[in-house]
Amino acid sequence: MKAMLPFWQRLLVTIAVMLAASYVAGLVWQWLSGFALPAYLAGAVGGLAALPVWDFLKRIRPAGEAE
Repeated sequence: MKAMLPFWQRLLVTIAVMLAASYVAGLVWQWLSGFALPAYLAGAVGGLAALPVWDFLKRIRPAGEAE
């Protein structure tokens, strides 16, 4: 059986990426338009950023684990 990252580590990294993507999207939106990004759009950006990260983290193995 292939060893994967523990669930809690994948969850922590995914949440961090989600929050960072939402924050950066808000900053870019504010810079471009001059007003705040609506919360539902920030959530959508964060959620869409989390999907490929979660999939990537499911595929990688912890350091030191051989196949």
